[in-house]
Amino acid sequence: MGNTISEETERIERQILSPYATLAAESKGREREEMRDELRTAFQRDRDRIIHCTSFRRLKHKTQVFPQIFGEAEGRATIGDHFTVRMTHTLEVQQIARTIARALRLNEDLTESVALGHDLGHTPFGHVGEGVLSKLMKQKFHHAEQSLRIVEVLENDGTGLNLTWEVRDGIVGHSWALPSPATLEAWIVRFADRIAYLNHDLTDAMRAGIIGLADVPEPVLRTLGRTHSERINTLVMGVVDASAGRDVVEMAPDALEAMDQLRRFMFKNVYLSDLAQTDRDEATGVIKRLFEHYVSKPDAMPEMYRAIPGDARTRAADYVAGMTDSYAFRLFRELPK
Repeated sequence: MGNTISEETERIERQILSPYATLAAESKGREREEMRDELRTAFQRDRDRIIHCTSFRRLKHKTQVFPQIFGEAEGRATIGDHFTVRMTHTLEVQQIARTIARALRLNEDLTESVALGHDLGHTPFGHVGEGVLSKLMKQKFHHAEQSLRIVEVLENDGTGLNLTWEVRDGIVGHSWALPSPATLEAWIVRFADRIAYLNHDLTDAMRAGIIGLADVPEPVLRTLGRTHSERINTLVMGVVDASAGRDVVEMAPDALEAMDQLRRFMFKNVYLSDLAQTDRDEATGVIKRLFEHYVSKPDAMPEMYRAIPGDARTRAADYVAGMTDSYAFRLFRELPK
């Protein structure tokens, strides 16, 4: 009897991937053992589970930087519908990460799975929601840790997605604020995430009229390029050139310095700008009111959230964090005054 397609794929991986790649056949496995899939490797199955899960679909209606729901709901002018949302950000990270993984001959399936799952735990209204929940919980509410909680506990009505150890490690380790991930594929996603958000947020900020290209520091433009595609290409090549044939994933020093300078510029001139924070107070009020309501009235939450591990505040945070912007605002307006 011949090998299954998934076994043949694993054989090809051993032949063509870098000696530093993470092989599907050598995964540390899942918390609950499962039968082998005849078509897909373990990492390919993880990718498909993430794409089909509820939390992934919700990313379409979650803010990246510029919220629009309040303007739409109140009849105020909005800044447009061409801006990046959490879903399009995730897809850009996936594309950049796969490009780098392929160039380095690392495992594209693992890289893709981590990229697709890395932001599942983001709150409505972008990082505003994350900050509000941190204050309400009296401890740091981190979207990367919440992404891990979603795939381990919250999805599938409380049973989780039962992903491989490597994908779960990469999801929680994609953030530079948390401990480093164990695989080079997850390190690729760390870089791809920053490459993606800095560039699409810069483009969005210019479209919104917050800044112009002339405001960006000249050394950044000189090193990275003056167009969106040039900047992404320079940063991707910076990772590939610095990492090819090595057991680490790094970025070339000149590209890294320019990226860090761009990040500092973005925080000062965009992320903390008046327009980017126009609806901060309203978003804060929505998250706070919903959280307090569900802590005091847990029976108002769906049954699944009342049954998951954790105290009342954790369960309320799980429920509110999983909402889309529009759903959170609708529930807020329906609350008794």
